[in-house]
Amino acid sequence: MKHIVMWSGGITSWATAQHVVAEHGAASTTLLFADTLIEDEDLYTFNEQAAAQLGLPITRVADGRDPWQVFEDKRWLGNTRIAQCSHALKQEPCRRWLADNTDPADTILYVGIDWTETERLPAIARGWAPWTVDAPLTRPPFRHKGQLRAEARAAGLVDPRLYRLGFAHNNCGGGCVKGGQAQWARLLTVFPDRYARAEAAEQKMRRLLGKDVSILRDRQGGLTKPLTLAALRQRIADQPDQLDLFDEGGCGCFTEPLPNAA
Repeated sequence: MKHIVMWSGGITSWATAQHVVAEHGAASTTLLFADTLIEDEDLYTFNEQAAAQLGLPITRVADGRDPWQVFEDKRWLGNTRIAQCSHALKQEPCRRWLADNTDPADTILYVGIDWTETERLPAIARGWAPWTVDAPLTRPPFRHKGQLRAEARAAGLVDPRLYRLGFAHNNCGGGCVKGGQAQWARLLTVFPDRYARAEAAEQKMRRLLGKDVSILRDRQGGLTKPLTLAALRQRIADQPDQLDLFDEGGCGCFTEPLPNAA
């Protein structure tokens, strides 16, 4: 059997890989990493450290575009609800690699969802068919991300920088379009250049489409309307008490339902 870990550079993909290698050995395990080209530089450092600790290399695939290029090509701005970048930059390159290098009859895919997300597993399994999907972190012993990070440190790894800076996910340089207001407020504070690039890309898409589109949503007053990154930046400056700091958002690039495609 071949065991393919869908590797993101996050702590749950490391913990999943740790489980798979312990159970099946490094020789039959592959860490499959899809590069979005906007990752934090420290993610690659973590990848190198983790690969050495696990005893096998990272297998990298890449579409060649970044999320902003995907949005322009598809003429749709990714947002907190729908993000085509996950399909184009993560799932589709991995599916092509799987089709070229594996046989579904003797291959198992492993995704890094945990026990708090088990309701997502059936849709994920359908999306990756005909490959079999497993999620070891959905089974006991149950641990939260803080415990997994402690396990990684105990194994000699250094916490990825984004975690140390307070980001919930180690993906897309802290600027995942599925992240909420809290993530973007943190990005503005910690990496203002990345925020500025995203803001400019959003404005470009608004001009290209000629529509009032945005990555974020404003739900103040019980009404939902677009909230641009420019407007959020101004709100942070003028009305910081009006921010939804519980709106962290989430990444699910490998774990969203994937349309069956060749």
